Amino acid sequence: MSIDIDPTSLTIDECGQAFLTGFTFTDESFFHGVATRLRNESPVQWVEHEDVNPFYLLTKHADILEVELHNNEFLNAPRAILGTKAADDMRAMQGHLVKSLVQMDDPEHRDHRSLTSEWFLPKNLGKLEARLAELADRSVQQMLDGGGKIDFAADVAMQYPLYVILSILGLPESDYPRMLKLTQELFGAEDPDFQRDGDAFAGLLQTVADFVNYFDGITAQRQADPTSDLASVIANGVINGEPIGHKEQLGYYIIAATAGHDTTSNSMSGGLLALMQHPDQLARLQADPSLMATAVDEMIRWTSPVKHFMRTATVDYDIRGTTVKAGQDVLLSYWSANRDEEVFADPFKFDVGRTPNKHLAFGFGVHYCLGAMLARMEMKALFSALLPRIKHVELAGEPELVRSTFVSGLKRLPIRYEMH
Repeated sequence: MSIDIDPTSLTIDECGQAFLTGFTFTDESFFHGVATRLRNESPVQWVEHEDVNPFYLLTKHADILEVELHNNEFLNAPRAILGTKAADDMRAMQGHLVKSLVQMDDPEHRDHRSLTSEWFLPKNLGKLEARLAELADRSVQQMLDGGGKIDFAADVAMQYPLYVILSILGLPESDYPRMLKLTQELFGAEDPDFQRDGDAFAGLLQTVADFVNYFDGITAQRQADPTSDLASVIANGVINGEPIGHKEQLGYYIIAATAGHDTTSNSMSGGLLALMQHPDQLARLQADPSLMATAVDEMIRWTSPVKHFMRTATVDYDIRGTTVKAGQDVLLSYWSANRDEEVFADPFKFDVGRTPNKHLAFGFGVHYCLGAMLARMEMKALFSALLPRIKHVELAGEPELVRSTFVSGLKRLPIRYEMH
């Protein structure tokens, strides 16, 4: 989708307000035009709008890194994600509908993270390599069977990580389509292709209710008959000698079942599109597979699937000469930070050999993404299996990004290809 507005024609206040709508995130060129202006002209931008509680928008890598590293001065609670005033008011009255790691701060965050952290250690993830290779081969076969034309985003990239994380959770394969649909509704509540209700917030509540009903059933099963999967760990979790709370338990399931695949699929489809848009880099990676690790990180930097998180200041804190007062919020724009000219040489060049690559797509500090290593392994397995087989690949239609300010990536990537 193309937004027919020249970012240079906007005022700086309008540039800040552009971050309030998922529409902005459907056009990479428009987004980066707006973000680049903010980084250069107003990197700590106050944003006000009648529908949203105000906040400071941070677009520079150094400022976002500083906030991430000062997790006592900037808390995830109460406003971890940008929402409307109505959503903020509802949360203030009723608390979180579900509570995941992204809504927690230490020591609560540390205690809950430790429940599953062992699952994501190298020694345990290494056991998945055969399964990842098997799923990658299945994806290649799917493309071979596709007859030279496929929607890579919907038919390959969305499916592969879904099978990985839901098999780790131990959910039945018959439920995978349901989980994909609920994930798309959760992150795409503003997107006309995915939203359940014309009122995005109302649709979101319905989707969360469906997740709750589903995972309450999983909990009952795993408590009655525990197995060796991740769902059993969550269902029978004990935090500081007490059973894990219901909201926290649901939050764990949902973040694993949604963020555990949607972000990775966004990096996969966006990564392939970047390779197609930079054929010299595709040829370079095909000729030198030893670049796969750096290529994967470059795909993740390039796409930055998690577009933002928010933090609330606990003390008055100076950022680049602006005092963020205690109680005020900041929005951390990862996609902007990952194009910061002060950190990345030629940041708008897709470079499969980029090193160092200090992107912030997984966050930083205590909230660094628990599944970062798994995401890299999945992408490496898929592209290592796929790229040697691709003789030619090109677009077969217009790529389309999800309309979302939070987690966003390609929902469509129609391609035409020849394979060896």
